[in-house]
Amino acid sequence: MESGLIFDIKRYCINDGPGIRATIFFKGCPLHCRWCHNPESIAPQIQKLHAAARCISCDVCVKGCPGGACVLSSGGIVTDPALCTLCGRCAAACPTLATQLSGRSYRVAELLALLEKERHLFDSSGGGVTCSGGEPLLQAPFLRGFLRACGRQQIHRAVDTSGLAPWEVVETIAAHTDLFLYDLKLINCERHRRYTGVDNTLILANLQQLAVIGAAVQIRLPLIGGVNLDDDNIEATARFVAGLAGEKKEVNLLPFHDVARGKDLKLGQERDLTGMYTPTTADLEGVIAIFAAHGLTATFGG
Repeated sequence: MESGLIFDIKRYCINDGPGIRATIFFKGCPLHCRWCHNPESIAPQIQKLHAAARCISCDVCVKGCPGGACVLSSGGIVTDPALCTLCGRCAAACPTLATQLSGRSYRVAELLALLEKERHLFDSSGGGVTCSGGEPLLQAPFLRGFLRACGRQQIHRAVDTSGLAPWEVVETIAAHTDLFLYDLKLINCERHRRYTGVDNTLILANLQQLAVIGAAVQIRLPLIGGVNLDDDNIEATARFVAGLAGEKKEVNLLPFHDVARGKDLKLGQERDLTGMYTPTTADLEGVIAIFAAHGLTATFGG
């Protein structure tokens, strides 16, 4: 694959692997986690975002739309999805950045040129690049080519993944990855399906196999009160991680924060977060204690 669909690139990141890093966010994800912090990452195609609060109803996007998809109504700008071709002219013309497109195609060479500007930070801090998402494994051919190119440039490579892909895909990516940041949401299959929309059998099996082949893996555990913070799930997760082959795995705890409502509004969608809450300090200390009882060290953040 010659190009990949990327929806964001963040620099100077310190929570997505060792050192100072650039994090590249791949668009598209097979999971539909109800608490997702990046809802714009889920759809595997370019999307139009509209922040109604920033719109001044100036009519510039309406006049600039070649397909007549943008209409100024009494409630503000409305886009007809049947007519919108995602050409981006409305976003380019918008003076307040109320309208934007999420997703842009990049070639490997373009991304490498951006990374080269951060080379001094990578080298001085032991950092590198992290491929996140969305789910990078959904764009495996492009991801593999990009990681291989980074390797030739001696840039440390991390892949932040849900692990939901055929093992053959994971194995080919592992050959060009220095570190996996592996998300574990829930251990119970039925509960995992309820909150993410997918079965976790393959996710768990891939993690076990990565451990068997000796891949470097850090476990990432998003903690959502009302979803996966109960002792039964934490205990089951700790047992599973402790049972992985090889050296004991580092566990990073990522507390849930309700920060995505604004993004949902821009996408014109709503999500039911009823019953979900941010873990308290006492909650997190309890989780750390359970992992410690299994000989594992759990820490906050990446």
